[in-house]
Amino acid sequence: MSLPAPPRGRPRTGARVAAVQALFQAEASGDSPETVLDQFIRHRLGQMPGQGGFEDGRVPEADVALFAGIVRRAATRSDDLDAIITTHLAEAWPLSKLDPVLRALLRAATAELRDGREPPAKVIIREYLDIAHGFFTAEEPRFAAGVLDALARSLRPGDFPA
Repeated sequence: MSLPAPPRGRPRTGARVAAVQALFQAEASGDSPETVLDQFIRHRLGQMPGQGGFEDGRVPEADVALFAGIVRRAATRSDDLDAIITTHLAEAWPLSKLDPVLRALLRAATAELRDGREPPAKVIIREYLDIAHGFFTAEEPRFAAGVLDALARSLRPGDFPA
């Protein structure tokens, strides 16, 4: 799976793209999140001479601390995050029925929304919607927009004044 390329000079966006990909890889491969983190940090993040960029599955610009923090929070609190996400899904669409990349995206975004106060919720929503548009061309980005908005409003009500 090729990664969507964030605009140059946006290492926080790169970190979020890589976090979604790492969470997907951990789930798909059954590897521990720490193993996948190590693989990404050693082999997929940053510039390497003679190596390709996004088209080769690399993330040339990524805030490594943000990347690792998102992946660790999403992995260590996955049951809690899944329960939160599930409350914002229709009964006909349980979390297990979602595309695994979409599931990884929702977990990463929920980890950020739940465990921090910065950046503002609207920034997190916009970042993850950009990522969704990079991975999907059908209805998934619109679905993600509705779920992310509902999650953000419940987890960070102060970011949405009446």
